[in-house]
Amino acid sequence: MLETFQPLLRAAQGLDLTDPASAEAELARRFDPRAQAAFEVEGALRVLLAEGKIANRGAPPVRWSRVAKAGPETLDFSIDVVHMDGPGPRHRHPQGEVNYCVALDGKPTFDGKAPGWVVLPRESTHVPTVAGGTMLIVYLLPKGEIEFLQ
Repeated sequence: MLETFQPLLRAAQGLDLTDPASAEAELARRFDPRAQAAFEVEGALRVLLAEGKIANRGAPPVRWSRVAKAGPETLDFSIDVVHMDGPGPRHRHPQGEVNYCVALDGKPTFDGKAPGWVVLPRESTHVPTVAGGTMLIVYLLPKGEIEFLQ
């Protein structure tokens, strides 16, 4: 299953997350969400979801799963996959967060952004929110660092 995520991991490798807009533009250059390779990854993610292999914990509006802890095989990112159609838990990103967002139904946005790449910088905090439909989101966390807040 880890091979499904390799194109996303390679795109995020070595990325400077200081300026989210620049990071998102670079990610789109490295792995264009409108290209054939993206359609193949998204198709594989849909199959894994249908088979119950990802986003198989929790309850709506947020179902989630941990695919892998950060390590050499994941280029030092942890991989989580979340199936969302509402708000999630408030959290902080000590090292930042790289998200690949896939629309499943409707016209969803993630924190107000369209499907594709969404980057949050180091030390940012948010309540991740999907509105207008349902998304499957691949969360890549540098060094696996995340802090859930109340």
